[in-house]
Amino acid sequence: MKRSARILCVAAAAVLPLLIVVHRVRGEGKGDPILDHADTMLTEGRNTFRYDTFGDEAFWGDTLELHQAIEGSEHGGVGPGVSPQTALAVGLKIDSDALPADLVAQVRKGSVSLTDPATTLALLQLNAVVGVTGIFNADGTLKSIGIQCALCHSTVDQSFSAPGIPAGNIGHRLDGWPNRDLNAGAVINLAPDLSAPDKVLGVADATLRTVLLSWGPGKFDAEVFMDGKAFRPDGGDAATLIPPAYGLAGFNLHTWTGWGSVTYWNAFVANLEMHGQGRFFDPRLDNPSQFPVAVNNGFSNVQIDPAADRITPKLAALHFYQLAIPAPTSPNDRDNPSAQRGQGLFNGQAQCSTCHTPPLYTEPGWNSHAPAEVCVDNFQASRSPDGRYRTAPLKGLFAHQKGGFYHDGRFQTLNDVVSHYNACMNLQLTTDQQNDLVMYLLTL
Repeated sequence: MKRSARILCVAAAAVLPLLIVVHRVRGEGKGDPILDHADTMLTEGRNTFRYDTFGDEAFWGDTLELHQAIEGSEHGGVGPGVSPQTALAVGLKIDSDALPADLVAQVRKGSVSLTDPATTLALLQLNAVVGVTGIFNADGTLKSIGIQCALCHSTVDQSFSAPGIPAGNIGHRLDGWPNRDLNAGAVINLAPDLSAPDKVLGVADATLRTVLLSWGPGKFDAEVFMDGKAFRPDGGDAATLIPPAYGLAGFNLHTWTGWGSVTYWNAFVANLEMHGQGRFFDPRLDNPSQFPVAVNNGFSNVQIDPAADRITPKLAALHFYQLAIPAPTSPNDRDNPSAQRGQGLFNGQAQCSTCHTPPLYTEPGWNSHAPAEVCVDNFQASRSPDGRYRTAPLKGLFAHQKGGFYHDGRFQTLNDVVSHYNACMNLQLTTDQQNDLVMYLLTL
């Protein structure tokens, strides 16, 4: 496919949702089966991304009893409960659009308790906790708890602040943005009963809790439930950064180590990580030397009665919606002389565009490389079927700087990344040139 055709394909994926809205406002396109189908897919996909648990409350609530830890003993659960203060401290976000006006006014006045678990329960009843669904009994007590895609792959903007609540904790949803504040390990560690994952991994409860608390904010280790490798050879945690889920249209591999496409990873995570109720198949996991935990638990071929499958019917629309999420527009000025010089370097001496091909800013085709090609160790790559690292897409790079760069955040700043490649590729960039390149990267 010619470059101009690729550009048109990517542009079409990015603007399709807007075109649908325009057609609907104008009254055009009614009865067009393609536009009608796209409209339906977009709506269903967003609802799935934001609100569908895939039936995983059977795991998080019924098995792990996480809802009891959220309630606390005063409300029928166990322990002190989870207050809004605690929830925000572990990175959970509140959707301001789900809050009624009178509650917003009370929060702004500082008249809502942030230390009472009852407030958290009220927020769950409003479906206001991003990525978390509370299932309630008729008497108002919490029956179970489930999670959605949005838990890790959405955050909120900084449009809302109030006493005791810094901006960025309550606001409008930003779908596709990685929640680099989310301490997923700490959230899971709240569960009173981790005997089920203990059994999957074949470890003592205390060992699993140590592993969970090693991850820290913005990181999750999906592979540990496949290979049991909880720590790197150097003793560091084996978790990887939560990646953005925006700007994914037009290229193939969408995980740090190239497991597969968007819809592959949706199926993998919904079944094997979120513990939803569905069908999953990947014969690559049937490898006892590489994925002993997966083999021991039959993860390569998860069977279910089709009538009970709550994941597979949702994958198509979910895929469609995620491909429609555009990378955010950078607030940084590309006309800045430094950024313009950086663009010239990106496409020239720095050789960035060789792999990060505009306008995808990754490679069309099989966008991955061997560890030696990018001068890094193979630990994380060796945990994937292909043993390679994906060429990360760079659009919206400015929006996910928290937590560092690369799969494990090993480079704290973009300057560190550029310096690494300067040495790895012997680019002979001066300090000023490296700074110009960073300025350009922040405009993408």
